[in-house]
Amino acid sequence: MECRRNFLYARANTIGGIMGFAIVKLTLKTAIIASIIGGFFIISVISSVQAQSNVSPDTLVFPVDSKPYGKSYAEWSTIWWQWLLSIPKDKSPAGDPTGENCGTNQQGPIWFLAGTFGGAAERICAIPSGKAIMFSPINSECSYAEYPDEKTESDLLECAKTFQDQTTYAQVIINGTAIENLDRFRIQSPLFNVTFPENNVFGISPGQTQAVSDGIWIILKPLPPGEHKIGFKGTSVDFTTGATNTFVSDATYNVIVR
Repeated sequence: MECRRNFLYARANTIGGIMGFAIVKLTLKTAIIASIIGGFFIISVISSVQAQSNVSPDTLVFPVDSKPYGKSYAEWSTIWWQWLLSIPKDKSPAGDPTGENCGTNQQGPIWFLAGTFGGAAERICAIPSGKAIMFSPINSECSYAEYPDEKTESDLLECAKTFQDQTTYAQVIINGTAIENLDRFRIQSPLFNVTFPENNVFGISPGQTQAVSDGIWIILKPLPPGEHKIGFKGTSVDFTTGATNTFVSDATYNVIVR
């Protein structure tokens, strides 16, 4: 309608028509420029997304022998376990089917993701920009509280190793691409302190104890803002009992970095 009014006004008044034509011409020129810029922006965004999808996942992962934020993988694994075990079972991210508890007790430069207590879960998790991300497709933990017959750190390490050696399958997929050779990320922790709360995930008496862990760990470098998909799965089979006992943890996170 605005262009039509300018056209009618130009018919009635030559000077006004010239001005109206100039305005329309300028508007068209601006629209064309905006369209070109907008198209370039869209192409740039698409190219950026395609480039990210073509990046090898290994370039997104801190090397296993590195010290992200001043701590080794083994040290970070103890902090991850202290985080998980300090949360009551009804609030635990590991028992959360939707991602509602993803932000529980998160602090520091690394954001922790949990697997499941068994079975599959697909979660949505918003993570602040600039945070590294740590998770494990499958891991094991032994503490004096859970296994009172174990008396030394060596006993606990052997306990955790025995469970972890039952792993038959492990998988990590970042934005559709798998990380290969996950065994290179297997880490045993040093002895660490842990406090079990009331209604803890293992259903044991609350209180302080010491523990160790053994498992496959991944620490991702901070991901760029936007949507990402992180999937990790592990299976272990215990053949020592009368019947085969199989455990599967399968977690998929739809991550929003912002």
